[in-house]
Amino acid sequence: MSSSTQSGARPAGWSAWVPYAALLTSLVSLTAGASLAKQLFPVVGATGATAMRLTFAAVILAVVFRPWRVKGRGDRRALLQYGLTLGAMNLSFYTALAYVPLGIAIAVEFTGPLVVAVATSRRRLDYAWIGVACAGLALLLPLRGGVAAVDWRGIAFALVAGACWAVYILAGKRASAAYGPAASSWGTALGALIAAPVGIAHAGAALLAPSVLEVGVAVAVLSSAIPYSLEMVALRRLQANTFSTLLSAEPAIGALMGLVLLGEHLDAAQWLAIALIVASSIGAATSAGLAARRRPADAEPPVPL
Repeated sequence: MSSSTQSGARPAGWSAWVPYAALLTSLVSLTAGASLAKQLFPVVGATGATAMRLTFAAVILAVVFRPWRVKGRGDRRALLQYGLTLGAMNLSFYTALAYVPLGIAIAVEFTGPLVVAVATSRRRLDYAWIGVACAGLALLLPLRGGVAAVDWRGIAFALVAGACWAVYILAGKRASAAYGPAASSWGTALGALIAAPVGIAHAGAALLAPSVLEVGVAVAVLSSAIPYSLEMVALRRLQANTFSTLLSAEPAIGALMGLVLLGEHLDAAQWLAIALIVASSIGAATSAGLAARRRPADAEPPVPL
């Protein structure tokens, strides 16, 4: 009797770790996909890699969700805004990767959702987290000799990607309410329509090389299909603020993946900058979770990072 109880308790104990493992695997897959995409840059450029990622991801999500069968409840403007910002965000982020290491690009891009989280929390203390993030950005900006290796163009494009991410969060929330999971499929398709012409104009026939197509499909699977599926597993079993807090580890994981897969070595100041931005994201997510516990049940929940 006792042995059966113990054997039955083990799966339950392991199952508690499933959402955490799913989210961690999602972040590793996402950053590995970005690292793989960066290896395509010498052949098709950043815009070509973006076009391939979004196009193949749109096909994969269309097969999975069959969005044409879903009857939405309007708000096509939000869906259009969601798709356009998705395309612009990916173009800006991949272009940033052409100039700066992966971990730095992700860290700077994280300022977008951080601003959204702080703006929607309405807690004065949260503005301190913006200050922490700004301190991290100051360490990355090429204002001193010690950080001259960081190209200002990469920082600028990453900031544009972060701004797009902020709009993407707000528009995506409305589009998801109207179209459900199919919104991601429609949004990716719209984003591909934005990125594909730019990528084709830049890379041309190079996009059709078999070796390039194989890597492009792998990038779409690693950067979109796998992370989206695993994040759905994590979201169903984790609180929103817990999910956002764990998601804040993405810049650090990106820096590690850039080091392992791309040989991108960062100096101490750059690691400190990433740590400050991660800390600010964690602080904002934790504060949003505390505010949510005090908010009336019918109030609008905070936007996760």
